[in-house]
Amino acid sequence: MKIAVVGVTGLVGGVMCKVLEERNFPVSEFLPVASERSVGREVEFKGRHYTIIGMAAAVEARPDIAIFSAGGSTSLEWAPRFAAVGATVIDNSSAWRMDPDKKLVVPEVNAHVLTADDKIIANPNCSTIQMVMALAPIHKAFGIRRIVVSTYQSVTGTGMKAVKQYQLESKGFEPKAEEMAYFHPIFQNCIPHCDVFLENDYTKEEMKLVFETRKILQEPDMRITSTAVRVPVLGGHSESVNLELERPFTVEAVRRLLSEMPGVIVSDDVENKAYPMPLTAKDRDEVFVGRIRRDESIENGLNLWIVADNLRKGAATNAVQIAEYLAAHQLIGTEQEVA
Repeated sequence: MKIAVVGVTGLVGGVMCKVLEERNFPVSEFLPVASERSVGREVEFKGRHYTIIGMAAAVEARPDIAIFSAGGSTSLEWAPRFAAVGATVIDNSSAWRMDPDKKLVVPEVNAHVLTADDKIIANPNCSTIQMVMALAPIHKAFGIRRIVVSTYQSVTGTGMKAVKQYQLESKGFEPKAEEMAYFHPIFQNCIPHCDVFLENDYTKEEMKLVFETRKILQEPDMRITSTAVRVPVLGGHSESVNLELERPFTVEAVRRLLSEMPGVIVSDDVENKAYPMPLTAKDRDEVFVGRIRRDESIENGLNLWIVADNLRKGAATNAVQIAEYLAAHQLIGTEQEVA
């Protein structure tokens, strides 16, 4: 298949290329795509060097799949143009996630909703992906009445500028104003501020967890509240999740459900100090769950600790898995099929 990676020079775009290579996705023609300032540069893919092209040239090339990680405004402008020439767009921005006509997909949870008519498919927020991976089997078995989630999110979730700020500060340098991705230092600090604040005093990142989880689990009225915190970690998001379930459960049953969930690894042996950490998940595609224990303060309460590599399962790997599902189920149209 002819595959375009849009935003190929970014943090997530680079990981997308790596994941496509590692998973041996059937790429017959590779199209690296970026903004005009990067056009003409070269990137390496599967041992070969490719010249970066611009958006218009990529549309003209009519890829079978275009995997986007180039920001919401770029996606809103260009994803429909790719779709119009027959490409299936898998978009990693927030542009299409809450569009009622677009599917929001974590393959292990709800890939079955996809059809050949879905030409723009939304990749969920990184924090949402790892949380619903753990919650989907629990919700199916016991029902979830309420979710309280606090996230501890890596600077890589913000992008290269945040990584550079962290690196400068960790070496004892004070970044210039234009080098600051955050309003405050991030090294040796925690910032309870991910994305912009909204009118309800929650951040956009916090509300993504609410709205996207409801959409994926098909529970529009599910009660969810969240707090998102940026922490001085280079790679890997962690989440403390408290659940109120609708039906009685045993911790053993929850562990069994999670261990049987594709893409989830249970690491929960406190006697041997085994529990998920960002270093556990680094460069891994699985979601790790531990500290599984009953919340003794409420009836049917449960606590979980969930960790995943935000650049991989939280972004690139999930997008490639969507592409794999489309290919395996022959849901990708060709340019000849488009009028």
